[in-house]
Amino acid sequence: MSINFSDEGPEQVLTTAAFRPEDATEASLRPKRLEDYTGQEKAKDNLAVFIQAAKLRNEPLDHVLLHGPPGLGKTTLAGVIANEMGVNMRITSGPAIEKPGDLVALLTNLQENDILFLDEIHRLNRSVEEILYPAMEDFAIDIILGKGPSANSIRLDLPHFTLIGATTRSGQLSAPLRDRFGVVLRLELYSVEDLRRIVERSAGILGVEVEPDGAIEIASRSRGTPRIANRMLRRVRDFAQVRGEGVITRSIANEALLSLEVDQAGLDSVDRRMLRSIIELYNGGPVGLEALAATINEEAVTLEDVYEPYLLQQGYLTRTMRGRCVTQKAYEHLGIAYLGQQRMDMN
Repeated sequence: MSINFSDEGPEQVLTTAAFRPEDATEASLRPKRLEDYTGQEKAKDNLAVFIQAAKLRNEPLDHVLLHGPPGLGKTTLAGVIANEMGVNMRITSGPAIEKPGDLVALLTNLQENDILFLDEIHRLNRSVEEILYPAMEDFAIDIILGKGPSANSIRLDLPHFTLIGATTRSGQLSAPLRDRFGVVLRLELYSVEDLRRIVERSAGILGVEVEPDGAIEIASRSRGTPRIANRMLRRVRDFAQVRGEGVITRSIANEALLSLEVDQAGLDSVDRRMLRSIIELYNGGPVGLEALAATINEEAVTLEDVYEPYLLQQGYLTRTMRGRCVTQKAYEHLGIAYLGQQRMDMN
Protein backbone atom coordinates (compact mmCIF):
# COMPACT_ATOMS: atom_id res chain seq x y z
CA MET A 1 0.00 0.00 0.00
CA SER A 2 1.40 3.38 -0.99
CA ILE A 3 0.36 6.68 0.59
CA ASN A 4 1.69 10.08 -0.38
CA PHE A 5 2.14 12.46 2.52
CA SER A 6 1.04 16.01 1.84
CA ASP A 7 2.72 17.46 4.96
CA GLU A 8 0.07 20.17 4.86
CA GLY A 9 -2.62 18.76 7.13
CA PRO A 10 -3.32 19.52 10.79
CA GLU A 11 -0.62 18.65 13.28
CA GLN A 12 -0.55 14.98 14.21
CA VAL A 13 -0.28 14.38 17.95
CA LEU A 14 0.35 10.66 17.70
CA THR A 15 4.12 11.04 17.96
CA THR A 16 4.09 13.76 20.62
CA ALA A 17 5.61 12.42 23.81
CA ALA A 18 3.89 15.00 26.02
CA PHE A 19 0.93 13.69 28.02
CA ARG A 20 -2.42 14.27 26.32
CA PRO A 21 -6.02 13.71 27.50
CA GLU A 22 -6.38 10.58 25.38
CA ASP A 23 -3.52 9.05 27.38
CA ALA A 24 -5.68 8.92 30.53
CA THR A 25 -6.14 5.17 30.06
CA GLU A 26 -2.35 4.81 30.14
CA ALA A 27 -2.46 4.26 33.92
CA SER A 28 -3.99 0.81 33.45
CA LEU A 29 -1.00 -0.20 31.31
CA ARG A 30 1.64 0.89 33.81
CA PRO A 31 3.66 -1.82 35.59
CA LYS A 32 3.46 -1.92 39.36
CA ARG A 33 6.74 -3.68 40.20
CA LEU A 34 10.35 -3.39 39.11
CA GLU A 35 10.30 -6.89 37.66
CA ASP A 36 7.47 -5.85 35.32
CA TYR A 37 9.12 -2.56 34.30
CA THR A 38 10.68 -3.01 30.87
CA GLY A 39 13.88 -1.22 29.88
CA GLN A 40 16.08 1.27 31.76
CA GLU A 41 18.12 -1.65 33.10
CA LYS A 42 20.88 0.45 34.65
CA ALA A 43 18.42 2.66 36.53
CA LYS A 44 16.42 -0.40 37.62
CA ASP A 45 19.47 -2.25 38.91
CA ASN A 46 20.59 0.74 40.98
CA LEU A 47 17.10 1.37 42.29
CA ALA A 48 16.72 -2.25 43.37
CA VAL A 49 19.83 -1.90 45.54
CA PHE A 50 18.77 1.44 47.02
CA ILE A 51 15.25 0.20 47.80
CA GLN A 52 16.44 -3.01 49.42
CA ALA A 53 18.99 -1.13 51.52
CA ALA A 54 16.38 1.38 52.71
CA LYS A 55 13.98 -1.41 53.67
CA LEU A 56 16.70 -3.27 55.58
CA ARG A 57 17.43 -0.10 57.57
CA ASN A 58 13.70 0.62 57.94
CA GLU A 59 14.33 4.10 56.56
CA PRO A 60 12.72 6.09 53.76
CA LEU A 61 14.43 5.96 50.40
CA ASP A 62 16.76 8.87 49.76
CA HIS A 63 15.30 11.67 47.62
CA VAL A 64 15.21 10.71 43.93
CA LEU A 65 15.50 12.91 40.84
CA LEU A 66 14.28 11.37 37.57
CA HIS A 67 15.13 13.28 34.41
CA GLY A 68 14.93 12.66 30.70
CA PRO A 69 12.65 13.26 27.70
CA PRO A 70 8.87 13.13 28.22
CA GLY A 71 6.98 9.85 27.93
CA LEU A 72 9.78 7.55 29.14
CA GLY A 73 8.06 6.45 32.35
CA LYS A 74 9.14 8.82 35.12
CA THR A 75 5.69 8.85 36.74
CA THR A 76 5.41 5.09 36.26
CA LEU A 77 8.79 4.52 37.90
CA ALA A 78 7.78 6.70 40.85
CA GLY A 79 4.71 4.52 41.33
CA VAL A 80 6.88 1.40 41.12
CA ILE A 81 9.18 2.79 43.83
CA ALA A 82 6.19 3.47 46.08
CA ASN A 83 4.88 -0.08 45.57
CA GLU A 84 8.29 -1.63 46.20
CA MET A 85 8.69 0.41 49.40
CA GLY A 86 5.14 -0.40 50.47
CA VAL A 87 4.19 3.24 51.08
CA ASN A 88 1.64 5.75 49.82
CA MET A 89 2.46 8.31 47.15
CA ARG A 90 1.05 11.81 46.80
CA ILE A 91 1.26 13.29 43.30
CA THR A 92 1.50 16.96 42.37
CA SER A 93 3.43 19.18 39.98
CA GLY A 94 5.56 22.30 40.12
CA PRO A 95 3.03 24.64 38.44
CA ALA A 96 0.25 23.42 40.78
CA ILE A 97 2.07 24.67 43.89
CA GLU A 98 1.60 28.42 43.67
CA LYS A 99 2.34 29.50 47.25
CA PRO A 100 4.61 28.24 50.06
CA GLY A 101 1.49 27.47 52.06
CA ASP A 102 0.38 24.95 49.40
CA LEU A 103 3.60 23.00 49.84
CA VAL A 104 3.43 23.21 53.65
CA ALA A 105 -0.06 21.70 53.53
CA LEU A 106 1.18 18.83 51.36
CA LEU A 107 4.19 18.09 53.54
CA THR A 108 2.32 18.16 56.85
CA ASN A 109 -0.30 15.71 55.53
CA LEU A 110 2.29 13.06 54.64
CA GLN A 111 2.63 9.91 56.72
CA GLU A 112 5.91 8.40 57.87
CA ASN A 113 8.01 7.15 54.93
CA ASP A 114 5.48 8.38 52.34
CA ILE A 115 6.55 9.51 48.89
CA LEU A 116 5.79 12.96 47.46
CA PHE A 117 6.03 12.89 43.67
CA LEU A 118 6.66 16.32 42.20
CA ASP A 119 6.37 16.40 38.42
CA GLU A 120 7.87 19.27 36.41
CA ILE A 121 9.92 20.19 39.43
CA HIS A 122 11.94 22.66 37.37
CA ARG A 123 8.84 24.90 37.25
CA LEU A 124 8.63 25.39 41.01
CA ASN A 125 8.28 28.95 42.22
CA ARG A 126 11.54 30.04 43.87
CA SER A 127 9.83 30.97 47.15
CA VAL A 128 8.23 27.52 47.23
CA GLU A 129 11.53 25.86 46.39
CA GLU A 130 13.21 27.41 49.42
CA ILE A 131 10.67 25.68 51.69
CA LEU A 132 11.89 22.37 50.30
CA TYR A 133 15.50 22.84 51.38
CA PRO A 134 15.06 22.27 55.15
CA ALA A 135 12.23 19.81 54.47
CA MET A 136 14.51 17.59 52.38
CA GLU A 137 17.56 17.89 54.64
CA ASP A 138 16.15 18.07 58.17
CA PHE A 139 12.52 16.95 57.71
CA ALA A 140 11.41 20.24 59.21
CA ILE A 141 10.13 23.59 58.02
CA ASP A 142 10.33 27.05 59.52
CA ILE A 143 7.09 29.03 59.56
CA ILE A 144 7.15 32.78 60.08
CA LEU A 145 4.20 34.15 62.06
CA GLY A 146 3.52 37.87 61.99
CA LYS A 147 5.45 40.66 60.34
CA GLY A 148 8.12 43.12 61.27
CA PRO A 149 9.75 43.19 64.74
CA SER A 150 6.98 41.07 66.24
CA ALA A 151 7.46 38.20 63.77
CA ASN A 152 8.21 34.80 65.27
CA SER A 153 9.68 31.69 63.69
CA ILE A 154 8.21 28.31 64.53
CA ARG A 155 10.00 25.11 63.53
CA LEU A 156 7.59 22.39 62.52
CA ASP A 157 8.83 18.80 62.39
CA LEU A 158 7.75 16.69 59.43
CA PRO A 159 7.42 12.93 59.04
CA HIS A 160 10.34 11.31 57.25
CA PHE A 161 9.46 11.19 53.57
CA THR A 162 10.96 10.69 50.12
CA LEU A 163 10.70 13.39 47.50
CA ILE A 164 10.74 12.09 43.92
CA GLY A 165 11.21 14.91 41.45
CA ALA A 166 10.69 14.49 37.72
CA THR A 167 11.83 16.88 35.04
CA THR A 168 12.47 17.03 31.32
CA ARG A 169 14.85 19.95 31.87
CA SER A 170 17.33 19.09 34.58
CA GLY A 171 19.55 21.98 33.51
CA GLN A 172 16.89 24.42 34.72
CA LEU A 173 17.04 23.10 38.29
CA SER A 174 18.87 25.36 40.70
CA ALA A 175 22.11 23.92 42.09
CA PRO A 176 20.90 23.98 45.75
CA LEU A 177 17.84 21.90 44.86
CA ARG A 178 19.67 19.47 42.59
CA ASP A 179 22.36 18.84 45.21
CA ARG A 180 19.77 17.72 47.76
CA PHE A 181 18.81 14.64 45.74
CA GLY A 182 20.78 11.60 46.81
CA VAL A 183 19.70 9.48 43.83
CA VAL A 184 19.81 11.01 40.35
CA LEU A 185 18.67 8.81 37.46
CA ARG A 186 18.48 9.68 33.79
CA LEU A 187 15.98 7.75 31.69
CA GLU A 188 17.13 7.04 28.14
CA LEU A 189 15.17 6.41 24.95
CA TYR A 190 14.10 2.77 24.65
CA SER A 191 15.39 0.24 22.16
CA VAL A 192 13.03 -1.31 19.59
CA GLU A 193 13.26 -4.65 21.41
CA ASP A 194 12.23 -3.10 24.73
CA LEU A 195 9.36 -1.29 23.03
CA ARG A 196 8.26 -4.52 21.37
CA ARG A 197 7.97 -6.14 24.78
CA ILE A 198 6.02 -3.14 26.06
CA VAL A 199 3.63 -3.29 23.10
CA GLU A 200 3.04 -7.02 23.59
CA ARG A 201 2.44 -6.56 27.33
CA SER A 202 0.04 -3.65 26.74
CA ALA A 203 -1.79 -5.59 24.02
CA GLY A 204 -2.36 -8.41 26.50
CA ILE A 205 -3.85 -5.98 29.01
CA LEU A 206 -6.06 -4.39 26.33
CA GLY A 207 -7.20 -7.82 25.18
CA VAL A 208 -6.00 -7.52 21.59
CA GLU A 209 -3.91 -10.10 19.76
CA VAL A 210 -0.69 -8.83 18.23
CA GLU A 211 1.73 -10.77 16.09
CA PRO A 212 5.49 -10.32 16.75
CA ASP A 213 5.98 -8.54 13.41
CA GLY A 214 3.07 -6.24 14.19
CA ALA A 215 4.55 -5.36 17.58
CA ILE A 216 7.93 -4.64 15.99
CA GLU A 217 6.29 -2.42 13.35
CA ILE A 218 4.71 -0.29 16.10
CA ALA A 219 7.85 -0.31 18.24
CA SER A 220 10.13 0.79 15.42
CA ARG A 221 8.02 3.91 14.79
CA SER A 222 7.55 4.90 18.43
CA ARG A 223 10.53 7.26 18.66
CA GLY A 224 12.00 5.29 21.57
CA THR A 225 9.09 6.32 23.81
CA PRO A 226 6.66 3.94 25.59
CA ARG A 227 3.90 6.56 25.78
CA ILE A 228 3.95 6.91 21.99
CA ALA A 229 4.08 3.12 21.58
CA ASN A 230 0.97 2.66 23.73
CA ARG A 231 -0.82 5.48 21.93
CA MET A 232 -0.01 3.92 18.55
CA LEU A 233 -1.12 0.53 19.81
CA ARG A 234 -4.57 1.86 20.67
CA ARG A 235 -4.98 3.45 17.25
CA VAL A 236 -3.67 0.40 15.39
CA ARG A 237 -6.07 -1.74 17.41
CA ASP A 238 -8.94 0.30 15.91
CA PHE A 239 -7.74 -0.43 12.39
CA ALA A 240 -7.29 -4.12 13.21
CA GLN A 241 -10.85 -4.41 14.47
CA VAL A 242 -12.43 -2.46 11.60
CA ARG A 243 -10.27 -3.36 8.59
CA GLY A 244 -8.70 -6.61 9.74
CA GLU A 245 -9.72 -9.63 11.73
CA GLY A 246 -8.99 -8.16 15.14
CA VAL A 247 -5.33 -9.20 15.02
CA ILE A 248 -2.53 -6.65 14.72
CA THR A 249 -0.31 -7.88 11.92
CA ARG A 250 2.59 -6.09 10.31
CA SER A 251 0.52 -5.06 7.30
CA ILE A 252 -2.33 -3.73 9.47
CA ALA A 253 0.12 -1.79 11.65
CA ASN A 254 1.82 -0.35 8.57
CA GLU A 255 -1.50 0.63 6.97
CA ALA A 256 -2.74 2.26 10.17
CA LEU A 257 0.39 4.28 10.83
CA LEU A 258 0.70 5.42 7.22
CA SER A 259 -2.91 6.56 7.39
CA LEU A 260 -1.98 8.55 10.49
CA GLU A 261 0.96 10.06 8.55
CA VAL A 262 3.67 8.35 10.59
CA ASP A 263 6.33 7.05 8.24
CA GLN A 264 8.68 4.08 8.62
CA ALA A 265 11.21 6.18 10.55
CA GLY A 266 8.61 7.41 13.03
CA LEU A 267 8.53 10.93 11.58
CA ASP A 268 5.17 12.69 11.40
CA SER A 269 3.94 15.57 9.26
CA VAL A 270 5.50 18.26 11.47
CA ASP A 271 8.90 16.54 11.43
CA ARG A 272 8.87 16.30 7.65
CA ARG A 273 7.56 19.83 7.19
CA MET A 274 10.31 21.09 9.46
CA LEU A 275 13.05 19.32 7.49
CA ARG A 276 11.57 20.16 4.10
CA SER A 277 11.29 23.86 4.99
CA ILE A 278 14.95 24.05 5.95
CA ILE A 279 15.91 22.38 2.68
CA GLU A 280 13.62 24.23 0.29
CA LEU A 281 13.51 27.69 1.90
CA TYR A 282 16.87 27.93 3.64
CA ASN A 283 19.04 25.83 1.33
CA GLY A 284 19.58 23.22 4.04
CA GLY A 285 20.43 25.72 6.78
CA PRO A 286 21.57 27.15 9.02
CA VAL A 287 18.32 28.77 10.13
CA GLY A 288 17.36 30.21 13.50
CA LEU A 289 14.71 28.49 15.60
CA GLU A 290 12.38 31.51 15.66
CA ALA A 291 12.55 31.90 11.87
CA LEU A 292 11.88 28.20 11.37
CA ALA A 293 8.93 28.29 13.79
CA ALA A 294 7.40 31.24 11.95
CA THR A 295 7.91 29.51 8.60
CA ILE A 296 5.97 26.36 9.52
CA ASN A 297 3.53 28.15 11.85
CA GLU A 298 4.53 26.33 15.04
CA GLU A 299 5.69 27.63 18.42
CA ALA A 300 9.45 27.70 18.83
CA VAL A 301 9.27 26.01 22.23
CA THR A 302 7.22 23.16 20.72
CA LEU A 303 9.80 22.57 18.01
CA GLU A 304 12.66 22.70 20.51
CA ASP A 305 11.09 20.46 23.16
CA VAL A 306 8.93 18.03 21.17
CA TYR A 307 10.32 17.58 17.66
CA GLU A 308 13.95 18.65 17.60
CA PRO A 309 15.36 16.17 20.18
CA TYR A 310 14.34 13.11 18.15
CA LEU A 311 15.54 14.60 14.86
CA LEU A 312 18.89 15.41 16.45
CA GLN A 313 19.18 12.00 18.08
CA GLN A 314 18.40 10.21 14.81
CA GLY A 315 20.83 12.33 12.79
CA TYR A 316 18.35 14.20 10.58
CA LEU A 317 19.22 17.57 12.06
CA THR A 318 22.26 19.30 13.51
CA ARG A 319 22.42 22.37 15.71
CA THR A 320 25.16 24.97 15.22
CA MET A 321 25.94 28.40 16.60
CA ARG A 322 24.25 29.93 13.54
CA GLY A 323 21.13 27.77 13.66
CA ARG A 324 19.69 24.43 12.55
CA CYS A 325 20.97 22.47 9.55
CA VAL A 326 19.63 19.31 7.96
CA THR A 327 21.92 16.38 7.19
CA GLN A 328 22.34 14.21 4.14
CA LYS A 329 20.22 11.58 5.90
CA ALA A 330 17.27 14.01 5.91
CA TYR A 331 17.64 14.61 2.17
CA GLU A 332 17.68 10.88 1.51
CA HIS A 333 14.67 10.26 3.74
CA LEU A 334 12.62 12.90 1.93
CA GLY A 335 13.83 11.76 -1.48
CA ILE A 336 15.53 15.06 -2.30
CA ALA A 337 18.87 15.24 -4.10
CA TYR A 338 21.64 16.19 -1.70
CA LEU A 339 23.44 19.36 -2.82
CA GLY A 340 25.71 19.73 0.17
CA GLN A 341 28.90 19.88 -1.89
CA GLN A 342 27.47 22.56 -4.17
CA ARG A 343 26.47 24.67 -1.18
CA MET A 344 29.95 24.36 0.24
CA ASP A 345 31.45 25.46 -3.10
CA MET A 346 29.16 28.51 -3.29
CA ASN A 347 30.04 29.51 0.25
